[in-house]
Parts: sequence; structure tokens; C-alpha cells
Amino acid sequence: MDKLKILVVDDESRMRKLVKDFLVKRNFEVLEAENGADAIDVFFSKKDIALVILDVMMPKMDGLQVLSVLRGRGSRTPVLLLTARGEVEERIRGLDAGADDYLTKPFAMGELLARVRAMLRRRVEYTPEILR
Repeated sequence: MDKLKILVVDDESRMRKLVKDFLVKRNFEVLEAENGADAIDVFFSKKDIALVILDVMMPKMDGLQVLSVLRGRGSRTPVLLLTARGEVEERIRGLDAGADDYLTKPFAMGELLARVRAMLRRRVEYTPEILR
């Protein structure tokens, strides 16, 4: 069975590495992008990305701009916003923009994994065996 692909987008290389290493150990394939523009390129060059973990504050294109492009082009791929912006207004803005979930930095890796699994469970084409 193929591993599910997750695109991790964050301008901080250390954060990308931490998230990637954690998810790879849980049997996911992880693609990376260091800014919004690169994220768009990676996302649309790979047709089978199961989920996007997206930082909000990035150079070139911020996460909300990336999200707008994804949703504007009809993508229904789940998106988890991962950001230091934890104010209620920011969370509402992100969710209203089309994000499926929102996690504020700093966060527990276990919570990240639980949110990833929950979002993937909502997708009909994935079976529970993939998410164990």
C-alpha cells in the first residue's frame, strides 16, 4: 500500500524538519516547501497529496494566499494551518478562508498527529488501515 503524501510548508527549516521527521516515522511520505510560491508549484506538480500542513506567515506568498489559490482552483485537499498566530480572530480568518483545522505554535507532536489523522479519516477514499 502506498504511503499518504503530506506537503509541509514552512519558511523555518527547523520546523519543517521536526514535522517531517515525526510524520515519516508514522509512515507518511512528506514533501516540503519553504515558501508559498514553492508550495503552489509542489502541490500542483503532484496530483496525490493527501494533506497540506501550511504555515501562515511566510515570504513570497503567505499561507492564506496559498490557501486561496488551492481553494480557488477547486482543491478539496485538507489543509491544516500551523502558525504562531493564535488569536481568535486569526483562527476564524484561517478557517473562513478554507482551512480544515488550525494549530497554534508551539504545539505537541501528538496533537499534530491526532489532527492529521482526524482530517484524513474524514476523506472517504482513505481507509482506517492506512491511518494506524
